[in-house]
Amino acid sequence: MSSSPSETAVRLARHVVSFGRVLRRIGFAAGSEQVADALRAVELVGVRSRRDVYAALYSVFVTRREQAELFNQAFYLFWRKPAELPEIMRLLLPELKTAPTPDRKQARRVQQAIAEERQTQPPRPRRQPERPEEELDLLLTYSPVEVLRQKDFAEFSEEEMQAAKRFLQEWAWPLTPRRIRRRVPDPRGRLLHLRRTVRSSLRQHGEFMRLQWQGRATRPRGMVILCDISGSMERYSRMLLHFMHVVTSGLRRVETFVFGTRLTRITRYLRQRDVDEAVDAVSKVVNDWAGGTRIGEALKDFNYNWARRVLRSGSVVLVISDGWDRGDIPLLEREMARLSRSCYRLIWLNPLLGYSDYRPLTKGIRAALPYIDEFLPVHNLESLEQLGARLNELSGRAGTF
Repeated sequence: MSSSPSETAVRLARHVVSFGRVLRRIGFAAGSEQVADALRAVELVGVRSRRDVYAALYSVFVTRREQAELFNQAFYLFWRKPAELPEIMRLLLPELKTAPTPDRKQARRVQQAIAEERQTQPPRPRRQPERPEEELDLLLTYSPVEVLRQKDFAEFSEEEMQAAKRFLQEWAWPLTPRRIRRRVPDPRGRLLHLRRTVRSSLRQHGEFMRLQWQGRATRPRGMVILCDISGSMERYSRMLLHFMHVVTSGLRRVETFVFGTRLTRITRYLRQRDVDEAVDAVSKVVNDWAGGTRIGEALKDFNYNWARRVLRSGSVVLVISDGWDRGDIPLLEREMARLSRSCYRLIWLNPLLGYSDYRPLTKGIRAALPYIDEFLPVHNLESLEQLGARLNELSGRAGTF
């Protein structure tokens, strides 16, 4: 063993702390006190076998029976290959020959936590190995932010998906509030507030020492998102659901719907704090996932059954679809006209618009184009930034809008 005992202990302690952070990300009560107990437990049992290390960590972190399966998956996914871990684990722990197959949904959540933890680790200096190392096609590879911003959603790996989710969550989604007729006191306003001016002059024995001003009041602008989840949009649906979750969490008045052959309201599911639980809940309630597309029928359902309930004055409507419609095209044209009259701005987001050779030749897009205020791409993070900029530029006028 080339490393000294003290260096070995430091490396092992660093990795146990990292494992504790992974557990904390997936919902365990793994604070500094529990991590300190875990370090003492590993020190007491030693690292002669993987089973001893497993038992030591299990005794500290698992406090409820229902946590056992998730802990097992986290442990075997985190320590599964010594070649992919710090050198201390290659030196101290034997090769894992058999490991239980984790449940897909929980394993995906654990893998996301491990990916996030690995990205927080500082890069280790590379040294010349004593023997040729095998080529490893790691899932947990990191893409630079600039490359990630311009990469198509359909080409994202699991780790890039997690990086994009964090990138979205850090954004502040601006939506310019709409002005209304009501007036409020405003030192920078342009209208004289005569009543407040006279009232303030009474304190100065009737002398008008300071003029009081007022301006237009504002209210939060509503937003409605109608997202296509048909088979042609399957490559983008997952990332777009994360986008809708972030917007729903960041803005006050947001209503979200998905449609394929029918319309489904998913607003209350996206209100959940955990994005994975929200997406799983949506997948359970939506029955026409990755099926056909009937945009006209979905818009008619929205216009007749939901518009009066969710479309507030001055609302912005986002329709996310590639425009491939198998339904009634005249119906689509009529419902687009009705929807455009009911909202302040109608914005159509098309992932195919990101391709330089794209032309709006499908019947669905050609029927919808005359009633669209903005026709924008939505195929990567950069296009979402452009959408945020457009939403921030919206300006309203007093009155109904």
